[in-house]
Amino acid sequence: MSQSVAEQVEARAAPAPRAWRLGFLYAAVFLVGGCYLPYLPVWLHWRDLTADQIAVLLATPPFARVVFTPAISFAADRARGRRPILIGLAWGSLGSFLLLWAAQGFWQMLLASLLLAASWTTILPLVETVAVSGIRQGAINYGKVRLWGSLSFIVASLGSVLVIGRFGSQTVLPLLVGGAALMVVGAHLVPHALARGSYIPSPLRRLSLLDAFKLLHAPLFLLFLLAASLIQSSHALYYSFGSLNWRAQGISDGMIGMLWSVGVLAEVGLFALSGWLIAFCSTARLLMFAGLAAGLRWGFMTSDPPLWATVLLQTLHAVSFGAAHIAAIHFLTHAVPEDRAATAQGLYAAVVAGLVLGAVTIASGPLYRLFAGEAYAAMALLAVFGAGSAFLLMRRWHGGLVVAGHHPHSSDVGGVTIPPS
Repeated sequence: MSQSVAEQVEARAAPAPRAWRLGFLYAAVFLVGGCYLPYLPVWLHWRDLTADQIAVLLATPPFARVVFTPAISFAADRARGRRPILIGLAWGSLGSFLLLWAAQGFWQMLLASLLLAASWTTILPLVETVAVSGIRQGAINYGKVRLWGSLSFIVASLGSVLVIGRFGSQTVLPLLVGGAALMVVGAHLVPHALARGSYIPSPLRRLSLLDAFKLLHAPLFLLFLLAASLIQSSHALYYSFGSLNWRAQGISDGMIGMLWSVGVLAEVGLFALSGWLIAFCSTARLLMFAGLAAGLRWGFMTSDPPLWATVLLQTLHAVSFGAAHIAAIHFLTHAVPEDRAATAQGLYAAVVAGLVLGAVTIASGPLYRLFAGEAYAAMALLAVFGAGSAFLLMRRWHGGLVVAGHHPHSSDVGGVTIPPS
C-alpha cells in the first residue's frame, strides 16, 4: 500500500517540471513570432527591398508550409521519436535567421525564407504534438501551458517596438536571432517522455504513407478541417488590415496597440480556464461556439463601431480564436491515433494556417480595397459556415477515433471519449 501511495505522489509531482519546460518552449516560439510578424517587413524595407519583393518574401513561408509541414510531421511520426526532429528544427530556425541576417539581395533572402518555412513555421505543429502527448498522459493542462506563448507574444510585440524605436530598424534580426537561440534551449529542455509519447510501436511495422493518407479519407477528419479552416481563416482580414482600418477611423497607433493586446489578453484568460471549459463543453460544440462568436464579432465590425464597442468586440478573440484552437487541439488528441499525431498536426497546420488562411488573406486585399471595413461581412459569412460545419461534426462525431489505430489514454463511456484529467 505504501508503495502505491508513493507512486501516486511521484506521478502527481512529475507534471510540474514537464509543464514548465514545455511552457518555456512555447514562450520562445511566440517570442520570435511577436517580433517576426509585425516587424520583419520593417527590416526588409530598411534593406531597401521593394513592396512587391517584401510581399513575396512574407508570402513564402505560409505557402511553403503546405508542403514542408506535413512532410516533416510525417517523418517525426515515422521516426518514433519527435525530440530529435524538434531540436533539429530549432537549430534550423536559428541558422535560417542568421542566413537571412547575412543575406545580400532578394534572391539570397528568398532562399533564407524557404529555409525558415522548413524550420520555424514547422516547429509549432510539432510542439503542439508534444503537448497532445502530455494531455493524453494527464501530465499537462494544455491551456495553462499554451498561455505562456500568448503572453510572450505580447511581450515581444511591445518590447520590440521599444527597442526598434530606440536603436533603429536594423535591430529586428538580432532580436529574432536571440529569440531563436531561446528556442534551441527550449527544444533541448523538452522531456523525453512527452516527446516520445505513450505509444509503443511494433518493431516489425513502421508508419507508412498509406497510414497517413487514411486521415485524408476520413470524412470526420475532413469535416473538422473544413470547420476549423473556415473559422480561423475568417480572421484573415483582421490580421492583414485590422490596424489600417482602425487608423482610417482615426484611432491612434497607441490605442491600436492596446486593442491588439486586449484580444491576446482575453485569449490568455480563456487558455487559463481551458481545462474547466473543455470539461463543461464538448469539443465539437466548443468549435461551433467559436464560429458563432467570430460571426458576431465580424458582423459588428462591418459598421466601424465606436472605440468602446471595439474594445468589447476584441474580448471575443478569446472565443473566436482561442476556443477554436483549444477545440482543435482536443479533437486531434482524441480523434487521431497517437502513431500519426504529428502527421495530423502537420495536415492541420498546412490546411488551416497555410492553404486556406493564405488564400483568404490574398482575397482580403481586393475586398478591403473595394469595401474597407464592410469587407468584414465576408469574414462573418465564413465564420457562420464554419459554425455550421462544426454543428455537423457535433452531430456525427461521438468522441472516438476517426481512423483505426492505437489510442491508449482514452476511455469510452456511453460512446463519448473522456479526456484524461
